[in-house]
Amino acid sequence: MEYTHLGRSGLSVSRLCLGTMNFGWKTEESDAHDLMDRALAEGVNFFDTANVYGFDAGKGRTEEVLGTWFARGGERRERTVLATKVYGSMSDWPNDTFLSARNLVRSCEASLRRLQTDWIDLYQFHHVDLSTPWEEIWQACETLVAQGKVLYVGSSNHAAWQIAAANEAAARRHFPGLVSEQSHYNLLTRHVELEVLPAAQHYGVGVLPWSPLAQGLLAGVLGDQAGDRRHLERNRERIERHRSALQAYEDACREWGHAPADVGLAWLLHQPAVTAPIVGPRTMEQFEGSLRALGVRLDDAQLARLDEIFPGYRAAPMEYAW
Repeated sequence: MEYTHLGRSGLSVSRLCLGTMNFGWKTEESDAHDLMDRALAEGVNFFDTANVYGFDAGKGRTEEVLGTWFARGGERRERTVLATKVYGSMSDWPNDTFLSARNLVRSCEASLRRLQTDWIDLYQFHHVDLSTPWEEIWQACETLVAQGKVLYVGSSNHAAWQIAAANEAAARRHFPGLVSEQSHYNLLTRHVELEVLPAAQHYGVGVLPWSPLAQGLLAGVLGDQAGDRRHLERNRERIERHRSALQAYEDACREWGHAPADVGLAWLLHQPAVTAPIVGPRTMEQFEGSLRALGVRLDDAQLARLDEIFPGYRAAPMEYAW
C-alpha cells in the first residue's frame, strides 16, 4: 500500500479511502465488518462515513456499524484514520442540520457515541452552508479540537472561492483550517479542474474524489463487467448520452489489458491534486477490484488518450481567457 499526507497535514493516509456509505443498509453489518478487516489487512487505513448514512435503515446506522467494529478491539480504532461528515438533517428540528456552532458541537458528540470512539480524525462539512459565517464555524471547530474530539477539519462539495474564504478566515484566527475537500471528480465529471483543484493545491488541501467511477459508468457498462447499477433508468439514459465516449474508453482499456474500473481509479491517482479516491464497495469482490487499480501505471500517451476521450479543463482563467 502506498501512503501520502492528507493535504498539507502530517497525517499519513492510504491512496485509497474506504467509503462506507453502503454499510448497514445495503451491506449487512457482519459483511461490513469483514470488509473493514480486509481493508486494514491490505493497508487501507483511511475510512470515510457521514452522520446521515444509513438511509433505509435510518440515519446514523452506518456510523453505528463502524462503532460495533471498533468495539471489537484489536487496535481497529487506533489503526484507522476515521473521517465522518456533518451538515445533513438528523431530525425535523431546525437546529439539527447545517453548520451552526450548536449543530457542529452536538452532531460531533452524537457521532462519537455512535462510532464508540473518543475522537474523529477528520471532521468534514458535508456541504457548504452559506447562512453561517466562517467565524462561527471555526469557533466551534476550535472548541472540538481543544477538547480532543476532532483532530483535522475538511470540507465536501465546496466551490473554490468557499475553500479560499474558509482558509483565509481560519488563518485570521491562527487556526489550521481545511486540510481536505471531497469533490465529485472522475473522467466524466471534470468541472473541479477549473477552479477547485487549483485552489486546493494553493491552500494545501488534499482532494478526495467521490463517485470516482461515475456511478458505475466507468466500470465497463457496455461489456460484461457491468454491475446492477446499469439497470437503473437514470444510468441507462446516461449510458446512451455518453455511449460513443464509453465505447472508446472500454476499447482503450481492453487494448491496455486493464479492467475499465481499474483505469478509472488509476487515472485519478495520477492527478497531482488527488490524495485518495473514495471507493464505496457493497461486496468484498468490489473492494478487491478497487485494490487492483493501485498497480495500474498509465504512461503519458495513455493519459493523453483518456483526455481525448473525456476532455477536461485547464485551470481558470486560462480555460476561457487569453
